[in-house]
Amino acid sequence: MSEKIPLLVLNSLSRAHQAQLAAVYDLTYLPLAAQAEREALLAAQGGRFRAVLTIGSIGLTAADIAAMPKLELVCCMGAGYEGLALEAARARGIALANGAGTNDDCVADHAMGLLIGAMRHIRTLDRLCREGVRRETIPHPPNVSGKRLGIVGLGMIGQKIARRAAGFDMPIGYHNRQPREGVAHRYFDSVRSLADWADILVVATPGGAGTRHLVDAAILDALGPQGFLINISRGSVVDTEALAAALREGRIAGAGLDVYESEPLPPEPLIGLDNVLLTPHMAGWSPEATQASVDRFMANAEGHFSGRGVVSPI
Repeated sequence: MSEKIPLLVLNSLSRAHQAQLAAVYDLTYLPLAAQAEREALLAAQGGRFRAVLTIGSIGLTAADIAAMPKLELVCCMGAGYEGLALEAARARGIALANGAGTNDDCVADHAMGLLIGAMRHIRTLDRLCREGVRRETIPHPPNVSGKRLGIVGLGMIGQKIARRAAGFDMPIGYHNRQPREGVAHRYFDSVRSLADWADILVVATPGGAGTRHLVDAAILDALGPQGFLINISRGSVVDTEALAAALREGRIAGAGLDVYESEPLPPEPLIGLDNVLLTPHMAGWSPEATQASVDRFMANAEGHFSGRGVVSPI
């Protein structure tokens, strides 16, 4: 029997998924480690590892890569890879792969849940119902159906959100750096023009330096006092302080966020606001999506180490 390939895992996994990996690989499991803890492990064992599994928000630094001279494969569980030191990895010829497509349906479902929950004030209505407040005294939340939906980032997740929104008879617009071929939805050449048009702005663009605070006070003002913001991409894309001010001052009607700049800490400026619905970066997590992501890693790793190449390269 051949010796198992050493694998370092930096993101959290269930015991069952750890066992699935450990059946094939020599697993070292260091989930959510502080940078100092990671550095200490790599100083002691970095020369062993040939593969790393991580997620975009945890990433892998150039220093981490330098500490692993045998490293030849880095995979991200989900689609995002904003925390990977791509240039350092590519300079070494390290194969890079992600889990693109494995949790798109889950994220799109969650986005629609946040959209409906925020617009229909579901969290507040639940509380009022439990308090015995009569419906005649409660302001009416708006329809979802028929509202104009603007999607920032019409990738695979954005397109799946659009498909779901079509079931609510929502006109759909989008902003990408370039129009997508074969897409019938209305294209806007800036986030500002999209926000001017939309009733709801859904953020589905990748994170990273290039999109940091893409949604700022000016975009929120363009969205307007009847507008709603939904973010299922990365917290860095939205200026949290600007959003908190817009929500407090009624410059937008509400928001639904699965991600925020302060992760893993809660978004303190938003905690006391009734017109925002928050979930703890769970949009891409379901038993089905997580299993698909682990299976994709296994396929990427098997493809690489067999010489055929990874299934979903970055």
